[in-house]
Amino acid sequence: MAKIHIELERLMADKNISLNELSERVGITNVNLSKLKNNRVSAIRFSTLLKLCEVLGCEPGDIIRYVEEY
Repeated sequence: MAKIHIELERLMADKNISLNELSERVGITNVNLSKLKNNRVSAIRFSTLLKLCEVLGCEPGDIIRYVEEY
């Protein structure tokens, strides 16, 4: 079985940006951003993905990764 993994925690560390700062700049709550960061979501809006890419200076593929589980 495979899953989609959100790489937000790694990107935040690479860019040295806190959860609070990213939350403010993207315009979503700390709670929802924390759920994304900890892979506790089943969906992400394209508008949220777009804003994350703009703020973090990355591509969607840098945030979302396909992972096969064995």
